[in-house]
Amino acid sequence: MTRFETPTTFKPAQVAEIMVEHGIVKHNTRGDKIFLKAVLAGVMLSFGGLLDEIISGGSAGITANNPGLVKVLGGAVFPVGLIMIILQGFELLTSNMMIFPMACLKGAVPWWGLPWNWFLGMSAVISTRYPLTNWTLVTFGNLCGSLFFAAVLTKYSGIISTEPYISYAQDFALKKAQEPEWYQIFLRGIGCNWLVCVAVWQAAGAHDTLSKIVATWIPIMIFVSASFDHVIANMFSVPLGILFGADLTVAEYIRKSLIASYLGNIVGALIVALPATYLWLGDYHAGGLREVEEGETLNGGARLNGDGDSSHETKNGKAGEEIFEVAPR
Repeated sequence: MTRFETPTTFKPAQVAEIMVEHGIVKHNTRGDKIFLKAVLAGVMLSFGGLLDEIISGGSAGITANNPGLVKVLGGAVFPVGLIMIILQGFELLTSNMMIFPMACLKGAVPWWGLPWNWFLGMSAVISTRYPLTNWTLVTFGNLCGSLFFAAVLTKYSGIISTEPYISYAQDFALKKAQEPEWYQIFLRGIGCNWLVCVAVWQAAGAHDTLSKIVATWIPIMIFVSASFDHVIANMFSVPLGILFGADLTVAEYIRKSLIASYLGNIVGALIVALPATYLWLGDYHAGGLREVEEGETLNGGARLNGDGDSSHETKNGKAGEEIFEVAPR
């Protein structure tokens, strides 16, 4: 009997379809679950941010002689946050910025949801007059998780309430939200989420846990070492600096850092999403003919779901529960 070795990664076209299916699932998930997943994602990412603060803030001697080395060390530990988010299936705003446009472009999610979610997601930080949508829920949830971690588990727990950590937290907040120009934060946001979306894409294409960890680690280490701006990561580090007495107001942070990095992150995500849609989803499903042509459909249309398992599509087009069929002997 011929045995076929399971490939270690999915093909790019398969990963692109996984992203669209993720978009469908996210769009149809109840709001309370989305919000809770987003809160937990904010906490998980802040764990990585705290570890970065401990390494970078506690290495003043190395920073004085070799600042590049400290940046790389901080970048090497920060990815643990996104790794935990991916492995636990939580909701991070910046990856949704890639997934939702892909799903909308292929008609899997209604078009009105995209600009509605984008603009409301950003304005939700400033105003609560509008109805909550997916991005709004994820933005608020990530913010709540990040602020909880910064205030309760970091500031009031006292774990870094000594020098040189206090001064480092203050300086870091100023370097993120006050010293750069608005356009510089915007451009750094583009570079950041370009790499974050590459990390999420690579993790989705990996089969085993170790491969997912490595695939996530490298792009995130690059963005942190290069000091790019991630809107959710900044929701931990900048408020933490304000809590420790940085000469920065909340209004300044929102006006300059949060909005600029948010918009930059959107552009960075689209740089990944749009070419991927064009290259790999041009004939998305095509009535099932593309899978048949490539030998990926068997016995009535088994297809890959977001976890890499074989599942069947329901009549309404949504990914259904996993189905195991036993052929009669």
